[in-house]
Amino acid sequence: MTGARPVWHAPHRGEVITMVDQLPNLGREQEMLEEMGLSHIDELFDDIPLEVRMQGELPLRGPQSEEEIIADANRLLGSNVALGERVSFLGAGLYRNYIPAAVFAMISRGEFLTSYTPYQPEVSQGMLQAMWEFQTLLSELLGLPIANLSLYDGSSASAEALTCSVRVHNRKATQKNIVYVSQLTPPDKISVMQNYCQGAGIEIRMLKHNSDGTVDLESAKEAAGSCGVYVEQPNPIGLLDGGITQLKEIIGVNTALIVGVQPVSLGIVEAPGIYGADIVVGEGQPLGSPITGGGPLYGIFACAKPYLRLMPGRIVGRSIDVDGQVAYCLTLSTREQHIRRHRATSNICTNETLIALMGAMHMALLGPEGLNQLAVRNMTACLLAKQKLSEIQTIAIPHQFGHHFNEFVIELPGKAKDCLNYLDSNGIIGGFDLNAWYPNRMNWLLITVTDQTKAEEIELLAAHLALWTSKAVMS
Repeated sequence: MTGARPVWHAPHRGEVITMVDQLPNLGREQEMLEEMGLSHIDELFDDIPLEVRMQGELPLRGPQSEEEIIADANRLLGSNVALGERVSFLGAGLYRNYIPAAVFAMISRGEFLTSYTPYQPEVSQGMLQAMWEFQTLLSELLGLPIANLSLYDGSSASAEALTCSVRVHNRKATQKNIVYVSQLTPPDKISVMQNYCQGAGIEIRMLKHNSDGTVDLESAKEAAGSCGVYVEQPNPIGLLDGGITQLKEIIGVNTALIVGVQPVSLGIVEAPGIYGADIVVGEGQPLGSPITGGGPLYGIFACAKPYLRLMPGRIVGRSIDVDGQVAYCLTLSTREQHIRRHRATSNICTNETLIALMGAMHMALLGPEGLNQLAVRNMTACLLAKQKLSEIQTIAIPHQFGHHFNEFVIELPGKAKDCLNYLDSNGIIGGFDLNAWYPNRMNWLLITVTDQTKAEEIELLAAHLALWTSKAVMS
């Protein structure tokens, strides 16, 4: 029959497959090429310039035995240094807090570890209940009535908040398709925001700050009438800014106040929902997730009721079934897999549920008192570090009299990257070079402490900084 497709059969036991047996597969390849109007598979790559194409075979090694593979894996793993094995003052968005062993024991149970999106609520009640508990805990922590099941990470949650604010407020906004973002926001996070906003035609403008690092409330009046305003508390240079509590009154009810948080700080700092935040986002990693190669992460997202129908992600609801029993199911799922794509509020194809549940377990194990103690330990270590480093005459603390949670900035007499190299050679991860975020701050170093920072580690950092800065001054 003309155009008939070749028939291929699976080999019987002991049957040898030769190249002739593979000819039907080659026929299928040619058939697909003809369907695309191509004569050879190389034509698929015509858009790739010849000078950047790889010629020849891939430089892959030959087969290895199981023992050889394990030996190679151990060699590669041995080149890593676990964060807990070195004295570290690095934070800038990811934080090393103690996570109870019970979290890892519970999350390793098969019911959690192997489960996925619970499309069938009748067989997923346990997972759905755990997800509902996560939402409830976050709602209480952030001071808002609604929380979703998490997003990819803190940066994508911040970007989703901006697009959500436009969907809700653009009709009444006097500055249509415009949002304001704190000028202190790290450039990598702003890049994510721009990726989300540019396709939607949303313009991002910068919200100014004063020289002391706080929001310029006078210039914030320019944001009134826009769709949304994004700030962080504490902000990226570690300051707790009391002026943020006045922002909602300045920008008005028709502009969303979006606050990015470090969740552990809420054990001691007021919840943003209490002082007028419409949307609260953040990186959930400090609760429940260790730092392993920059992740795994999960983004938190909570909002007030007017944003419910236009928020991203999914929500689990609790109800009563026909038998009068408590039942859980997905009550809101506005992603593109579940509804028509042009009506979806987000393209998040899955979420970080497993990692988010680790956060829920961490919060549940701590309880309100435990979370408060964790926050107090962070802040106490910060106060001690500020005190010790302020005693070094060759170091300045630009915002010494500001309020901090677990991070603060020091100004060195030389380049921060040179200081970090010196500290690294002495076994200390010294902090974060703020020149990576702010090009005019070559001498600024962001110091981070957590509940895992010991007093003797702070003493060690102070001693090395005193030595390096004294040499830097003399040179």
